[in-house]
Amino acid sequence: MFATASAGAAWLMLELCGPWGSSAFLESPTVIDPALGLSIVRRAEAASMRIVAVRKHGRRDQTRRWRWFIAHTSPDGPTLVGGEVDGPAAYLDIPLDGSTGEPVPAPFIAVCAHGKHDTCCAVRGRGVAAALHAEYPDETWECSHLGGDRFAATMLVLPEGLSYGRVDSADPLEIMRKHREGRVDTTHLRGRTCWSHHVQAAQHFARQDTGDDRIDAWAPLEIQVEETLARVTLDGGDGRRLVVTVRSYLSEDTVLTMCRATLPGSVRRFECASMDWA
Repeated sequence: MFATASAGAAWLMLELCGPWGSSAFLESPTVIDPALGLSIVRRAEAASMRIVAVRKHGRRDQTRRWRWFIAHTSPDGPTLVGGEVDGPAAYLDIPLDGSTGEPVPAPFIAVCAHGKHDTCCAVRGRGVAAALHAEYPDETWECSHLGGDRFAATMLVLPEGLSYGRVDSADPLEIMRKHREGRVDTTHLRGRTCWSHHVQAAQHFARQDTGDDRIDAWAPLEIQVEETLARVTLDGGDGRRLVVTVRSYLSEDTVLTMCRATLPGSVRRFECASMDWA
């Protein structure tokens, strides 16, 4: 699963309380007008933001709410702000730089439960969301497609942008316990969304070799990519540098979603070619 986190330096999470279609913003007419949803999506994409629909786990309140959250995942200072508007049309007026938002206590835990996109996301994700909601009711949300359905149940922790997979086969509460200690669960971590896949792979191999699982460890200092090889220099702390050379290759054809795929396809994978302290 490592080095498979979807790219996302900035995330826009918008509450859509109700049933979602295959596309939460474009095919959920009982929740949001598709034309309005398209305008909201296009605005977020023009700002280079990842947009995701969220809703609270469990029974829906009779009165719908329209809360929003903006996360910037930069390791130099990840931020999370949010607010609430009086209807979905007002989502078009939110400053996407987060300037009008109020700081939101971290973490923001988003578990994919988008069943119309891929059934396994609902089957596996809702159990994870239920377990986390029981312990962290304010922080936990169900969300729409995060990417990587073949790794259901998938989970995103903001504002750091930590992407996890197959969380239903783990203890999600233990993952969050480590998170509160400033650590990652290396077994189920797909990567940090603000980094490229080459960097995600290099960080995985560094953690695997050294056991240093701190969230902020192994920041990239330099990246050199040439065809299938990437030379990634990581900050090893105390003035040390760890140079990890990763080799990428295409896998054999595999099923790209757990429950919905009809045709297999290949995916890019990584292996460690060398690792040296500099």
